[in-house]
Amino acid sequence: MATIKVLNMSGQDAGTMELNDEIFGIEPNQNAVHEVVRNYLANRRQGTQSAKTRAEVRGGGRKPFRQKGTGRHRQGSSTDPSQIGGGIVFAPKPRSYRYNVPKSLRRLAMKSALSAKVQDNEMIVLDELSLEAPKTKEMVKILSNVNADKKALIVTAEKNENVVKSASNIPGVRTAVVTSMSVYDIVNHTNFIITKDAISKLEEVYS
Repeated sequence: MATIKVLNMSGQDAGTMELNDEIFGIEPNQNAVHEVVRNYLANRRQGTQSAKTRAEVRGGGRKPFRQKGTGRHRQGSSTDPSQIGGGIVFAPKPRSYRYNVPKSLRRLAMKSALSAKVQDNEMIVLDELSLEAPKTKEMVKILSNVNADKKALIVTAEKNENVVKSASNIPGVRTAVVTSMSVYDIVNHTNFIITKDAISKLEEVYS
């Protein structure tokens, strides 16, 4: 099993922790990660775009101008797409972009994303993460202590309102619990900050 250093909220060493190689030590499968991220973004699309076709726009009841003598092209209806105010060719309509990917592929993508973070030294393990009250300044200090000044994803075992509220106003920082984090969240943030309890829970889920 791979071993990773554990830090406290002050950025000091707090021992080490062994990681399950089945989750944090596999060869990352970039194709699986790409497909799952693509699926995640597609499922987030609202699909509410809409435009009118020539059958739906108002007008078209009479020929807009006479056939000859005007110097303009022959036109039989003002709803034609070539006319100002006419319909749209192949107009987009509300639709769902949602589709499913196999559970095995989602699990492989999650393990690949986690393993990539370990290999790239972008995973930071904290012995605990607790705040007495929601304070953005305290969260900024913690991130600075662990050298996570760039985009960071903070993962905890259970939802902690003080942690969530403290990080909500920091640009580029997002919080999640083990059961709600996505592959997209992991790859979209440079630093992956996770507590020891969250790792234990993660290994229970994906072992």
